[in-house]
Amino acid sequence: MHQQIREQLINLADQDYQKFSSSLIPNCQNILGVRLPELRKLAKNIAKEDWQNYLTAASDEFFEEVMLQGMVIGYVKTNSEERLSYVASFVPKIDNWSVCDSFCTGLKFTKENQEQVWVFLQPYFSSNKEYEVRFGVVMLLNYFIDHQYIQCVLNIINAIKHEGYYVKMAVAWAISICYVKDPLVTMNYLRNNSLDDFTYHKALQKITESNRVEKEAKNLIRQMKRKI
Repeated sequence: MHQQIREQLINLADQDYQKFSSSLIPNCQNILGVRLPELRKLAKNIAKEDWQNYLTAASDEFFEEVMLQGMVIGYVKTNSEERLSYVASFVPKIDNWSVCDSFCTGLKFTKENQEQVWVFLQPYFSSNKEYEVRFGVVMLLNYFIDHQYIQCVLNIINAIKHEGYYVKMAVAWAISICYVKDPLVTMNYLRNNSLDDFTYHKALQKITESNRVEKEAKNLIRQMKRKI
């Protein structure tokens, strides 16, 4: 099965898309160039077949092979405990923002299992591995920025001190989503936080770039830059 899937991926590879993807994902030299809709189609087919054996034997040699595993974990029909065990096994394979964010987007079962996933995510926020922390933060911004969790989300990301660029960018992104969902709570946070200057200013920038924030609010946000 593994070899058959690799052959399918190689046949689906697009050289122009490979160059485009490689330019967006620094330090990722193993991209074949398969477009995401094709990967999703293949993942859905695998999820209907012997997906457990596929995930056990799947290769990590190519970017798309890793991406495909993450998609399959999101698509399979199983209970939340089994899915989370596969999530835990997959997270250490994440080594770029694209696989991370795509994987998180596919874990839609979280919507019906918020409390269970919330508990599952907690260790990732104190990890010393950049993409484990980013995984946790991107899961927060996808599934936990709501009335019940937003203050807890802000508390968690305020405590993250990892120096990784892709962690800082995820935290800034999360704060901008918080602002869109609840400007009052997020404004209170922005006025009293312990973010480093880079992350804080990136958060302000992302808020002002959002199409869901009114012009007057953007002007106010721009005035909140720190004097460095």
